[in-house]
Amino acid sequence: MVQIESLTKYFGEVRAVNDISLLIEDGVFLTLLGPSGSGKTTTLMMIAGFEYPSSGDIKVDGNSIVSTPPYRRNIGMVFQNYALFPHLSVYDNIAFPLKMRKIGKSKIKKMVQSVLELVELPGMEERYPNQLSGGQQQRIALARAMVFDPPLLLMDEPLGALDKKLREHMQLEIKNIQERVGKTIVYVTHDQSEALTMSDKIAVMNEGSIEQIGSPEEVYEKPRNRFVADFIGESNFFKATVLEKEGPDEAKVKFGSDSIWHIGNAAAAQVGKRVTIAVRPEKLFFVGAGDQNGDHMNTLRGKVEEAIYIGEIIRYRIGLPNEDPFYLKQQTISHYRSFKRDEQVTIGWMKHDGILLQ
Repeated sequence: MVQIESLTKYFGEVRAVNDISLLIEDGVFLTLLGPSGSGKTTTLMMIAGFEYPSSGDIKVDGNSIVSTPPYRRNIGMVFQNYALFPHLSVYDNIAFPLKMRKIGKSKIKKMVQSVLELVELPGMEERYPNQLSGGQQQRIALARAMVFDPPLLLMDEPLGALDKKLREHMQLEIKNIQERVGKTIVYVTHDQSEALTMSDKIAVMNEGSIEQIGSPEEVYEKPRNRFVADFIGESNFFKATVLEKEGPDEAKVKFGSDSIWHIGNAAAAQVGKRVTIAVRPEKLFFVGAGDQNGDHMNTLRGKVEEAIYIGEIIRYRIGLPNEDPFYLKQQTISHYRSFKRDEQVTIGWMKHDGILLQ
């Protein structure tokens, strides 16, 4: 279990990490997700011991490790550029941390063979890094980080150098390995889909602070604020005025000059206040003339400004009078009608698919 308590890091006058606290439970895959400069890598480097915090504490199983040098923290580390020794074979690369711990040769051989089987690269012992593909090099880097059985693995954008298809394959491979061996992993990425695919918990970071911590479903379906809703996936944002509360979690709002909507996920709504409503593009749909419109569905009228075919979906940009355009994603299913530029359309969305943001 890892406890981060009021952790802060300054570089000169710049505050890279701003008083963050979080608890990482044993066996959890936690991703630090955020844009460049959000403090995620600096946080990881402080856990690893390569950066010293300006204030705050880091504890592993209740023991502070802030004053412990990196090589005594017993933490595995996987870097973006793999950091394999080019002049050493795969066997010697993986065996390196074991030799530093003065483990016997026969035991080292067994441990290296065991971890090579875990990453599904048996028989690669005599090859050198330049004889391996990018995915194989990443597996060897992972094997080296795991071979001495550390309780905690740190991974700093380890898949950033791989092509899209291989990166997606390796995401699942790393997650499967983590589940088999039960390691605690702290993973850094700026790739939202990667975080959603791999994580048990996601900590969304921005300007050195944590905006929200939760499961992938929680941070996607119920973002705490506009930054999270905008950074993870896509969102349409509508400005509206709260007309009345319709229960503890629902509200009636007015959008534009004449649209009245019913919103779920609106516990924080206050009558008379201007609010922002976020709706994901895939939650929107085209409404036909015969479709029923009850309190459970909200509608608005607009004009198709752009329709882009992207394989499994068509991404529409819909223009509204006196408002910013918004986006709708429609799956390319044969019985769905597609729409052309300049067509007038009615858009619908279910009230519980809207999220009220302050």
